[in-house]
Amino acid sequence: MPDLVIQPVRTRRERKTFLELPWALYRDDPNWMPPLRLNQKELVNYKKHPYYEQNEIQTFLALRDGRPVGRVAALTNKAHNERHHDNRGFFGFFESIDDQSVADGLLDAVRDWLADRNLRSIRGPTNPSLNYECGLLVDGFRAPPFFMMTYNPPFYAALLENWGFKKTQDLYAFWGHVDMIDGLDEKLAFIGAEAKKRFNVNIRPIDKKNFARDVRVFLDVYNRSLVGTWGFAPMSDAEIRHTAAGLRFLMVPELAFIAEVDGEPIGAVFALPDYNPRIKKIDGRLFPFGFLHLLRKRHEIERIRTISTNVVPEYQKWGLGLTLLQALLPKITDGNIKEIEFSWVLESNRLSRGALEKGGAKLTKTYRLYDFEPAA
Repeated sequence: MPDLVIQPVRTRRERKTFLELPWALYRDDPNWMPPLRLNQKELVNYKKHPYYEQNEIQTFLALRDGRPVGRVAALTNKAHNERHHDNRGFFGFFESIDDQSVADGLLDAVRDWLADRNLRSIRGPTNPSLNYECGLLVDGFRAPPFFMMTYNPPFYAALLENWGFKKTQDLYAFWGHVDMIDGLDEKLAFIGAEAKKRFNVNIRPIDKKNFARDVRVFLDVYNRSLVGTWGFAPMSDAEIRHTAAGLRFLMVPELAFIAEVDGEPIGAVFALPDYNPRIKKIDGRLFPFGFLHLLRKRHEIERIRTISTNVVPEYQKWGLGLTLLQALLPKITDGNIKEIEFSWVLESNRLSRGALEKGGAKLTKTYRLYDFEPAA
């Protein structure tokens, strides 16, 4: 049998191997979309990222006869454990060949590293938390993912489940075509309009002159709105600043709206163009000229992903999410947009799921989060 070694990543060369492994594993898969290389380097803390100001990460490589065949990261999440009174570690950035011994070795390494920190329950994949890319694709392999959504081969689920992971929650992606807008349920439109009238809500587009400020407003609403959501832990102030700086260049002002009552933000919606085909063309490299190709003529991009429709708790369940989505419709129908993905939506979020289903959106992809609980 070839020699299998699982080792922690320590050297610069090993870091490069960890980051570049997906390019080797997915070279023949047309649906795989490469990540932005610089972003990946930050998310695993090879380049400083504010998530790790209060959390730890250890990356591992699986080598067979010296050749990389798998990778994984063990993660802590202090904010999660404090908010949910939990004692849980996490794993993410998992990749492997179709070999149970490779997956077992990687996940054993995660378990042991977390156990040294007295964290014996494990959840994942999170890259590095639910506020970033997360979930294992378990259904919907026939089409590439939209921007900032994960992708993996079908056999990954068996690798995790055979090791001992069990489903804890599914995340759904719903798809719609612009031609479906005319057939939207009139009741949904009525609910959205009545909610706007009831609370005297002002819906305004993002302010181009104060773009950075309004991106921060979006993220603040995001943090406030999800306090009761399964598994949610808020982004730190440093994460908000860092994320806002990145979104500032990716967000399109015409696809972002803020809901206000008496001048106070109480909700927000924003969508992003599906940059993935362009990222594939530049092979994930922003420099020296990749970012120019990524951002030029964004109005020509035909697919968007509605990433966030959030309303703060005191205004939830009144239909204001529909009010926000209605604000997007003229921008969608007047432009070049053909397809929309709403992702992700928690399996347990029956209100959002029901509204999308009634509106005609189709469930196209399912992503799964897994838990491992040690034997008593």
